[in-house]
Amino acid sequence: MRARVAVVAFTAVFMANLDLWIVNVALVDMGRSLDSSIAVLSWVVNAYALALAAFLVPAGRLGDRFGHRRVFLGGIAGFTLASAACAAAPDVALLVVARLVQAVGAAALVPTSLALLLASVEPGRRMAAARGWTAVGALAAVAGPVLGGLLVTASWRWVFLVNIPIGVGAWLLARFALPADRARAAGPVPDLAGSILLVLAVGALVGALVQAPEWGWLDARTLAVLGLAAAGWAGFVLRCRSHPAPLLELPLMRVPRFAAANVAVFLFSTSFAIMLLSNSLWCQDVWHYPPLLTGLAMVPGPALVPVVTIASARLVRRLGAGPVAAAGSVVFAVSLLWRVLFAGAEPDYLRDLLPSMLLSGAGVGLALSTLIAAGATALPGHHAATGTAIVNSARQVASALGVAVLVTILGPATANVAGYTAGWAVGAALALAAAAASLVLARAPQEQEVGT
Repeated sequence: MRARVAVVAFTAVFMANLDLWIVNVALVDMGRSLDSSIAVLSWVVNAYALALAAFLVPAGRLGDRFGHRRVFLGGIAGFTLASAACAAAPDVALLVVARLVQAVGAAALVPTSLALLLASVEPGRRMAAARGWTAVGALAAVAGPVLGGLLVTASWRWVFLVNIPIGVGAWLLARFALPADRARAAGPVPDLAGSILLVLAVGALVGALVQAPEWGWLDARTLAVLGLAAAGWAGFVLRCRSHPAPLLELPLMRVPRFAAANVAVFLFSTSFAIMLLSNSLWCQDVWHYPPLLTGLAMVPGPALVPVVTIASARLVRRLGAGPVAAAGSVVFAVSLLWRVLFAGAEPDYLRDLLPSMLLSGAGVGLALSTLIAAGATALPGHHAATGTAIVNSARQVASALGVAVLVTILGPATANVAGYTAGWAVGAALALAAAAASLVLARAPQEQEVGT
């Protein structure tokens, strides 16, 4: 039974993470096919990240209330159908809408897959199971760039069509492998209005960052969108304080380990998003690599992630999550500073990109899986799905902001070498801040009860 549950959970997280990597590789080809700028196309990535962030917690709560198996199956079905709609989209606007729906499906399957996995193992093995779940997601990062490059050679639409057979297979496997849900006590309905306010708040902030280089930072439109973001954030906080089942339970953030893990995940994921998109754009727009060569160039980093994640398990048990995550964040910062020092317009893969990718892979393997696992296991078992959803929501919001920051720094010219250098410097600073937050995690109490 445990093995079957693990296969289902790992397949789901593989599918959700695969989408991230192949879409990034496909953005340049999408722009050429749909005649769109990188600022417009950034919404193909950000719409997915924002909707995923906003609906992860409600989906986790729905899983806690109605059963993880039921919500998990619905999530896979929604993700698969929306992938077909993405592939058929005739323009960027409809593609973004389909990505929003796809993200809602992913939001249903991500927290419930980990909750199903954690429920199938003994409490003493929960950290190892959570790290394994994250490592499988990293395997998708290994396959994603190459697969994306191969698929884009035919058409960018194939990066979405590939989800259909995986999704159908995962749904059938889950339908027959997962145990039936147990009866659960009724609770308050999740705060969907809070989810909408979060999308509004972060979306407006991202929109202001992306459009400011064109409109001007003091332009009335930029200021109006920033005002909308501020109003959205204020409304979101008020909903969290007043709703019986808020999107973010503020008392959870008083659990020291959980709060520190979320801050560190947020900072690290913002840096990671800058690295991921910048490398893909750099290879295609500055070095003029074709999509397949771009995918191959990006493989060494992701390939190292699961190796380092598994190899560092004993280190986490010996030293704790905080020091290991801090070390990984520092290594990741060094990977970005390497590019600041050695990147040039003339391709020099062995001197420039390869060392940086290897360092980034080691950093991600040490830091990201450790931080996510620390956040997922910092709360009592009955908060497992909700806690996991909050950690992953922080990661997705950070990803959207990281993409927006890079697009803002680059401006309209994606072959801007100085812009990339500035972006990598910002990413390195964020990674070092994540290291500091990880050290706070190391000093936080191991366990604390959560008030209701």
